[in-house]
Amino acid sequence: MSGTVRPNPLRWLLYAYGAGLPPRHREWVLHDVTAPSWRWRHLARATVQLFPVAVLLYVFLPGEPWVRAMAVLGGLLIGYFYSFAYLYESAEHRAVKAGYPQGGAASVRAEAHADERREQAARYAARWRQDG
Repeated sequence: MSGTVRPNPLRWLLYAYGAGLPPRHREWVLHDVTAPSWRWRHLARATVQLFPVAVLLYVFLPGEPWVRAMAVLGGLLIGYFYSFAYLYESAEHRAVKAGYPQGGAASVRAEAHADERREQAARYAARWRQDG
């Protein structure tokens, strides 16, 4: 990750909500969507997006506190479901906005795990593809 410039907290917050970053953060964006922890990073961005809405709904919905909490919990579950349903597309879109070609983030992640996948394929072939 040498040579990458992390965005400051305000820029990161805007990035979490979908804003593009300046070109100097280009390498950091690729790292963000291809690092081993990229799924956790996506979870953090989704949480930042959902949290203010959840708080506002809890505060302004009428009813008993437990009813409001369950309503907000249901909304959060739906929000996280859709966020993870489009996990790969979201990561790819962020990489494209940073100037990388479509499919670039996926190819970087695939290349990082190529040896592991070859080993898995060899183990599978050794166990299940035996002749007679």
